Amino acid sequence: MPAQSVATEKIFKRFKDLRQHLQPDEVPLFTTPAIWDGVRRARSSTACDVIVTNKRIFGYIYKKYPHERFFLDALPLASIQAVTLREKSFEPIFRELLVSSGERKIYIRAPRQKIENLQAALRLALGHENTGTRPAPATIETARENRARTAAPVFGTQDMRGTFERSLLSILVLFVGGLLLEMLGVVVWITTQSAQTGLPLCGAGLVAVITSILLMRQRR
Repeated sequence: MPAQSVATEKIFKRFKDLRQHLQPDEVPLFTTPAIWDGVRRARSSTACDVIVTNKRIFGYIYKKYPHERFFLDALPLASIQAVTLREKSFEPIFRELLVSSGERKIYIRAPRQKIENLQAALRLALGHENTGTRPAPATIETARENRARTAAPVFGTQDMRGTFERSLLSILVLFVGGLLLEMLGVVVWITTQSAQTGLPLCGAGLVAVITSILLMRQRR
């Protein structure tokens, strides 16, 4: 059995209800957990599984227990114009893949290895084999035929520099530090029975937490 057929069967076994949400002749090629930001009306992120097929890339969630939840936000491969791997300073763990068409932009965030694997799978599905590699599997021929009539999408890398003060890492440090200060203030207050000693620590922690929340809202 071809390697791609094995991978496809593994995806179907993992997502038992996936078939009912696929289009005719659509075949899943690759999947990875990630954070999907479809940027519809307002920027909102969804932790889900990102699935690449021979026709689409989409974020997917389907759960029946403890309560039913369904999420599917897709972008057709034929509409993709650019795929950009964005490396942001002060974000050592996550990388971001920007997939854009003429009308929409999708931001997908995941650890470096997962996002690079996703980029490679998307490149393969779009018919952009690396130099020296064998042709894409037969399961992605449909996507390649669709792309033959349009301009090939551009793959690139973008190094994004920013100040530490507004990075996710600094906001996280500020938020966690504020919580620790609040807890320390409570402990000092109880131990010393002195509000004058504990309250300043609690106040400083509260200010840090509020500031981190406001900075996060500004980023969005």
